[in-house]
Parts: sequence; C-alpha cells; structure tokens
Amino acid sequence: MKDFRNLKVWEKSHSLALSIYKATASFPKEEQYGLTSQIRRSSTSIPANIAEGCGRDGDAELARFLQISMGSASEIEYHLLLARDLGYMSNNDHKALTATAVETKKMLASLIRTLKPKR
Repeated sequence: MKDFRNLKVWEKSHSLALSIYKATASFPKEEQYGLTSQIRRSSTSIPANIAEGCGRDGDAELARFLQISMGSASEIEYHLLLARDLGYMSNNDHKALTATAVETKKMLASLIRTLKPKR
C-alpha cells in the first residue's frame, strides 16, 4: 500500500481538479447538471483513482487504476475543448488547463511504465 499524497502525479491531478472547479464556477446555470457536472466529475476521477489504486494490493492493481485515471484525463481534454467552443471559457484558460491535463497524462504514462513487469 502506497501513500497517494507522496506521488507528484496525484499532486498535479489534485491541482487540476481544483483549477477545473474554479474555471467552471462561471459556466451558465443551465449547465449545472450538464457539462459543469461532467467536467468536474472527470477531473476528480483522476486523483480519486490514483488514491484508490494506492490503497490496493500490488503494482498491477495500481497500474489498472492509473489507466482509469488516464481515460478521465483524456475525457477532460474533450470537455475543455467543448467548453471553449461553446464560449464558456477563454482560450487562455483552455490552453492552461489543457496543458496541465496533458502533463498529467504524461506523468501517468511514465508511472504506468515503471509498474509494468519487465519481460
């Protein structure tokens, strides 16, 4: 069992989730149960799955939950694009949040590689 708080990728993904919450606070009220809810859920899914994987037994389990986090990070990339195209966020916010999501994915991929058994 690992302490998720010690992982840089968890710190990065937690920071991304906090930034997403701030960015979506100004989304239209009619999106409260639509895009706002969906983008927030996918953003919190990343650090939550990292934490859950760390609480599981063994590297294979952790790697599986990191893969789930990777999927959520890809989902965020699309949601951010949609939010920008709908005019809910500025180009600058879109670029900054997307860059953080991509950096998070790279960190996840690197950690997943280290957990894969050598053949």
